[in-house]
Amino acid sequence: MFLSDNETVLHTVSSAEVKQFRCLESGKAFAFKNSLIQHAVVHSRVKNFKCDECGTQFALKKSLTKHLLIHSGVKNFKCDECGKQFTDKRNLTKHLLIHSGVKNFKCDECGKRFAQKGVLNQHLLFHSGVKNFKCDECGRRFAQKGDLTKHLLIHSGVKNFKCDECGKQFARKENLTKHLLIHSGVKNFKCDECGKQFARKENLTKHLLIHSGVKNFKCDECGKQFTVKGNLTKHLLIHSGVKNFKCDECGKRFTWNENLTRHLLIHSGVKNFKCDECGKQFTDKGNLTKHLLIHSGVKNFKCDECGKRFAQKGVLTQHLLFHSGVKNFKCDECGKRFAQKGVLTQHLLFHSGVKNFKCDECGKRFAQKGVLTQHLLFHSGVKNFKCDECGKRFAQKGVLNQHLLIHSGVKNFKCGECGKQFGLKSSLTTHLLIHSGVKNFKCGECGKKFGLKNNLTTHLLNHCKGKSF
Repeated sequence: MFLSDNETVLHTVSSAEVKQFRCLESGKAFAFKNSLIQHAVVHSRVKNFKCDECGTQFALKKSLTKHLLIHSGVKNFKCDECGKQFTDKRNLTKHLLIHSGVKNFKCDECGKRFAQKGVLNQHLLFHSGVKNFKCDECGRRFAQKGDLTKHLLIHSGVKNFKCDECGKQFARKENLTKHLLIHSGVKNFKCDECGKQFARKENLTKHLLIHSGVKNFKCDECGKQFTVKGNLTKHLLIHSGVKNFKCDECGKRFTWNENLTRHLLIHSGVKNFKCDECGKQFTDKGNLTKHLLIHSGVKNFKCDECGKRFAQKGVLTQHLLFHSGVKNFKCDECGKRFAQKGVLTQHLLFHSGVKNFKCDECGKRFAQKGVLTQHLLFHSGVKNFKCDECGKRFAQKGVLNQHLLIHSGVKNFKCGECGKQFGLKSSLTTHLLIHSGVKNFKCGECGKKFGLKNNLTTHLLNHCKGKSF
């Protein structure tokens, strides 16, 4: 409020007049000479005003005064739109521009618009490519000091922001805010290509790179390419061999925390994802999605070696190990080697003697569920695999493949004792029992013993002759 009309006029002129005092360093203009003089101190690099709380130094005393409000915790200026509070009125004024929707500051490089000039200036640093702020912990560089400060929280290990829904903790409040969108179930960002929806715009942006087919980030170790740099960074951990995430239940270690989290679901026994086709349940939605490919009948991944097709790329990758001949996984019990660790793990069940899977038809027990499933085909009577040579039918394709070796005439397995050759390794193993002298199969009628079960079965037929039933 002003005392006279003259003073009112003077004030109006002062407010509207051109700012005549311009800084030659930054181009910023001021209405008063004293304001320019104070501003010039900023460019002098002299910072005589130090904060006793955190050590930050300032060129102007008023800047220190404002800064101290941060440590005081006092935030008297509140946004009526979202409730966010500020220590300084000008910060509130700038913040209100976000809610107004007005974005008057445009980036000439990419066309992105901003509500505040300061935010545009920070954004321009990304286009400049200049990253003057380096992390002493990992060497990563940043264009803005504020980004470096936020990044350092990762190395500190301090996570003060906790999600009340799932208990996950974060080093930065904005990361918690983004995370909460997952629990809200709101997904406002939709991919026009495939219809997939996302809770965050940045996730949609990353996803769109998949459809573009562009993979600019290549692994120098194995040549694998990625659409996102972050995925390459995560992938490199595999080659490093570092596995910092350990399961307290079984001791298994993982390269990434999310893999450990998924793995823990196995121990929990919780399987919330069920296949409507066959009823099989899964702990992870991704595994259910992969499983559904089996029922679809679509097999887009073909082996160039043998022509066999697969529904999943991962299964093809494992299959290729058989053709490579490389068997890096050795059984310490019997020395047998395997191309895949999973197959070795299953094989070890035989040595353990544990047989948890029982056939309800005949009572026979198995160490692996898959073997029980195959065994049940015999009881079903279904024999879908036919030999084109002799017409004999089989319940399992694998048994048919073994049978075909008989027709091929190839006998690669030779007995070291007598020189007899066999088409199947299992046949040689059975034959070796003869030379071993071990006879575990005893006739209940006459006490005679046999090395092979089928010999005992043939012998029992002799006792049956002449008997009426």
